[in-house]
Amino acid sequence: MTKIYIYCLFDRFDKFLGVYSSLKSVHRDALRYTNRGTTRVIIKADGLNYDASLVNLRNIFRGKVDFELMYCNDRQGVKVLKTNLTE
Repeated sequence: MTKIYIYCLFDRFDKFLGVYSSLKSVHRDALRYTNRGTTRVIIKADGLNYDASLVNLRNIFRGKVDFELMYCNDRQGVKVLKTNLTE
């Protein structure tokens, strides 16, 4: 049985924006949707704030399934959900 992870992107009002199989692609689009304010983009997960980088995103998601985090700044925000496909 192979483990296939998918990443779902939602806006802050839970409107569906897309589904991805690549961590790099979901990170790129999350930054694109969020980077519209005057402050830097951060990742909020488990009550902590991280810089919005691909390395931090990978490390946050490592070993977790059905986990949600949020990219945000002063004006915008998007949610990223990591889940897996089941057979």
